Amino acid sequence: MPYVSIKPIVDVTVRGLCCRAYEGHPKGCPNFMHASRCPPNAPLFSEVFNLDGPFFAIYSRFPLGEHVEAMRQAHPNWSYRQLSCVLYWQGTARKKLKTEIITFKTAHPQSWLIETTPEAFGCNVTETMRTVGIELPWPPREYAYHVAIAGLPCVS
Repeated sequence: MPYVSIKPIVDVTVRGLCCRAYEGHPKGCPNFMHASRCPPNAPLFSEVFNLDGPFFAIYSRFPLGEHVEAMRQAHPNWSYRQLSCVLYWQGTARKKLKTEIITFKTAHPQSWLIETTPEAFGCNVTETMRTVGIELPWPPREYAYHVAIAGLPCVS
């Protein structure tokens, strides 16, 4: 099943992950402070979702390890960084998540708000998924997960 009922763990400090340096980006994600769906421009989880629930995590699991091995066969001289580069697999993984979202909407024809970047809104996705028995390894090696959160809109 590509979705599971959850109780999201809301922790606004996860928005700070966007500022963490990573290879090639010493100041963190280049979208931070620039994109409307990224911190600090993105609204907080409680400003968007009705916290009374219900909530679902819609997810896809991409076989990153298999992809790396296939790339290694095609490019034996490449480094692990080249073999696992998101440019070669993230589009496929995101397409799979979109398919899972369509499956969810078909099974649940209510007016759901579905957020594909829940961390930007202050949802600790790693801890939320752990509560339902799904470990999100970081960095991903064998599998890479994409997670969206579905909930009812906030009533103002």
